[in-house]
Amino acid sequence: MVDDAGEADWRPSPGGLVAALEPVMRSQDGVWIGWAGVSGEEIEPFEADGISIIPVPLSEQELQEYYEGFSNDTLWPLYHDVIAQPTFHREWWDSYVKVNKRFADAAAKASSHGAVVWVHDYQLQLVPAMLRELRPDLVIGFFNHIPFPPYGIYSQLPWRRQIIDGLLGADVIGFQRVADAGNFSRAVRRLRGYETRGPIIEVPIDSDDPDAGSHRHVTTNRHGGLARTVLARAFPISIDTEKYQELARRPDIQARAQEIREELGNPQTIMLGVDRLDYTKGIGHRLKAFGELLRDGALSAEDVTLVQVASPSRERVETYRQLRDEIELTVGRINGDYSTLGHSAIAYLHHGYPREEMVALYLAADVMLVTALRDGMNLVAKEYVASRVDDDGVLILSEFAGASDELRQALLINPHDIEGLKESILQAIAMPKRDRTRRMRALRKKVVTNDVARWSASFLDALTRAAHGDHPLQNPLVNRR
Repeated sequence: MVDDAGEADWRPSPGGLVAALEPVMRSQDGVWIGWAGVSGEEIEPFEADGISIIPVPLSEQELQEYYEGFSNDTLWPLYHDVIAQPTFHREWWDSYVKVNKRFADAAAKASSHGAVVWVHDYQLQLVPAMLRELRPDLVIGFFNHIPFPPYGIYSQLPWRRQIIDGLLGADVIGFQRVADAGNFSRAVRRLRGYETRGPIIEVPIDSDDPDAGSHRHVTTNRHGGLARTVLARAFPISIDTEKYQELARRPDIQARAQEIREELGNPQTIMLGVDRLDYTKGIGHRLKAFGELLRDGALSAEDVTLVQVASPSRERVETYRQLRDEIELTVGRINGDYSTLGHSAIAYLHHGYPREEMVALYLAADVMLVTALRDGMNLVAKEYVASRVDDDGVLILSEFAGASDELRQALLINPHDIEGLKESILQAIAMPKRDRTRRMRALRKKVVTNDVARWSASFLDALTRAAHGDHPLQNPLVNRR
């Protein structure tokens, strides 16, 4: 973006992906290849906060068709269990292929011989195969930050085989949950008939291919043909736990947390929701449950305030514009019905905040509400836990968020069950201090142990092993229950 003085001003993109990868990039002597955030401009490579960045350009039409169209109006709703209806346009697919090829070309050009390339997220699912064709010497990893749907849903995609083939270009494919990895392997078997052994997938290689000997770890399958082995398993992502703990211990941030409580009228209980304004986050379900508790007299606006931070998201997509209108109408109705002169039932904030302010909000909140209808991981849940250095607070967490696999001491809920959600809210508010401390200590132990450094080390270790044909079958980061 351009600042008031007309100079280029670079800021990290909001969201879980950048927040999770930033400390990894700082610890590795690598290059970040990505879109610069503005359309129609060719931008030269540059350094930002010690990280080498190679921008990949997108035209305004590509932004509409590749990003807003195929990525976020086709893949996003499809991969999130069709909470919203996906749209299938051939022109969007053509643009998706074109942009993926541009990213693959940029990575091939920037990579030294035998380098490790780590491709991220659903917008770039064709890059691994494209990159392998260009540079079979590379070690290629792919991590999917969102869910991978069951085959019955995935099979609706007209380009389902092309996406599978694109992902299988990687040596290691990472998912947030064991179920996601299983969904992918089932899709591979159904669509390609390839052999799978647990997390290992055998991808046949044409023996007449002149580059057959250049592929990573070539083996012989049971039919006597050549095959590459691909590892597809869960690597649950995490956060820079130490950073959040450092911020939470700062006196100025603790003082800011107290200021927030005072600004809200010092209610007995502050509940907090922090989400991108997205239909997958279950914000409407959360508001419905809270509104009914106020209506029934189980809660009052004098005693309980809900702070809802809803950062702007994809506001050029019609579905998201409609969602914003619906949420703001609901907030206005609840506040009109139940707020008093001194207390608002809901403090609704439609903008993002710096990390320091978010940690202050986490410290001020007695109850954290994560009611996602479908979520790859949900790092907000882990940020809240990491920030609670006082071992207090209650996390209400949707069982449909990937974080629920690890954070078992949260109050796990089905957000579609409004009555169950209401009961969990009341349970969280009334929970004795001893029980809050016991639960939060267990949650903090999990988040501190499995931080972003361990996540990245685990994935990169799997890539290193893949380069030598050694695929570990077990995942030390996944709970065994």
